[in-house]
Amino acid sequence: MPDGIIVIDKPAGWTSMDVCAKLRGVYREKRVGHAGTLDPMATGVLPVFVGRATKAVSFAEDGGKEYRASLRLGVVTDTQDTSGTVLSEAPVNVTEDGLRAVLPRFTGELEQVPPMYSAVKIQGKKLYELARKGVTVERAPRRVTVYELELLGRDARGDWSLRVVCSKGTYVRTLCHDVGAALGCGGCMSALTRTMAAGWTLAEAVPLDEAVERGAALLRPVDSLFRQYPAYRIADAETERRCLCGNPLYANAADGMYRVYARSGAFLALSRAESGVLTAVKNFFGG
Repeated sequence: MPDGIIVIDKPAGWTSMDVCAKLRGVYREKRVGHAGTLDPMATGVLPVFVGRATKAVSFAEDGGKEYRASLRLGVVTDTQDTSGTVLSEAPVNVTEDGLRAVLPRFTGELEQVPPMYSAVKIQGKKLYELARKGVTVERAPRRVTVYELELLGRDARGDWSLRVVCSKGTYVRTLCHDVGAALGCGGCMSALTRTMAAGWTLAEAVPLDEAVERGAALLRPVDSLFRQYPAYRIADAETERRCLCGNPLYANAADGMYRVYARSGAFLALSRAESGVLTAVKNFFGG
């Protein structure tokens, strides 16, 4: 069965789970998951994990992400993007300098209220399920971080184009909504492309059609997710046996994270070295 990671350039109109369902059929593998949901209207980088590689999903989800978003001022919708119902419209008298001046208020650590049209659960119910029934509930704000927020100019539709680098859990459409509110005219997101996730960029992503056509040939090895860490190669049979039994290893290695490999070159684990002892953070051998 195939194991590995494929970086998809998600097409508009597909949910992230739609992409996973399609690839389950392509690879004939039930274990398929993604790292970081993209709304149906969004496009861009969606890392998809297949087979044994699904053990690494949580590591990819936790990293920062980069987006290119379009902000439409003067329009407020119930979904905070242009896919929703318009709630209000207002004249826009915002200059480029005026927009630039407000952006620093939305960088750094922020408290963000999740939108009603989101998959966040409250008392076991997904918010979007309640929203579709016309129910609005109180949502506790969540702490997120916007590392960079840059105005790029206007896009082809005349909306403002923003570059956003942010933490896990940040809703870019809520960011657009909040920027519009701060400017006094309201706003919503009119387009979104994720340009980086888990260290992979849009230039490295492949269209879904190509992924379907070429299948397992496009799968990256699971250790490629941890390429920022140095490799540690086990040198003898006894140490390898201890590793495969899940035991800590004595290692001549500086403190830090390592990719651990068998004598054959097979990737075994992501491990942390401390005071000469290498302890597995996550094992990737076995079924």
